[in-house]
Amino acid sequence: MSTIAEPTTSPATGAALLLGCGAVAGALFPVVSFTQAFTRTGFDLRRHAISALTLGDLGWLQTANFALTGLLACAFALGVRRAARPGVAETSALGVRRAARTGVAGASALVIGPILIGAYGVAMVGGGVFTPDPALGWPAGAPAGLPEHLSTGSALHTVFGATAFMSLIVAGLVFARRFASRGWTAYSVISSLATFVLTVPPWGEDSASLRFAAGAVLIHAWLAALSVRLGKH
Repeated sequence: MSTIAEPTTSPATGAALLLGCGAVAGALFPVVSFTQAFTRTGFDLRRHAISALTLGDLGWLQTANFALTGLLACAFALGVRRAARPGVAETSALGVRRAARTGVAGASALVIGPILIGAYGVAMVGGGVFTPDPALGWPAGAPAGLPEHLSTGSALHTVFGATAFMSLIVAGLVFARRFASRGWTAYSVISSLATFVLTVPPWGEDSASLRFAAGAVLIHAWLAALSVRLGKH
């Protein structure tokens, strides 16, 4: 008599694994980027953007970093979406009480949030496929200054990079009310606003690379924290 094998993982377990991808993505990108920034000969974080690490002989490392981070973020977005489905996240008595405390804003985060995180993931993959132009002496043999005209690839890299930052900045505001915690609300809002201030206003070019690096650390730390918090809830 034949038997049908039962699934080895429940929907909740599958969602938990996907939610964990957010923590990996949040840690992976800054760790790999800064490891390269401090070890690749000729790279100066005070002058060169971390996205410029996609250039040079070892540029494939940062390209892979962009792509893998983006794919992990897309998996995380899917996990957030699955966690919002009835029977996974809010069917227990505890889940019902939590939903009541967080209200409409908390519920909407699980609808809008996955879209924003998914957009970030796609933008990160695009940022790895299209690279910036060589400039400021990086990599070796590049012009000492900035190029007079951006290549199509460099322009697309800029668009994808801006999309990635803005998607997570808005996501931070959206998820600020997801949990019944003033501390989490404050952390999310501060992370988003600080990243916005560091990356969006027209600051001087001299500090751009450091500002964007700091913004990347802040917003990716928030992404990892969101992943951990959703996993616990």
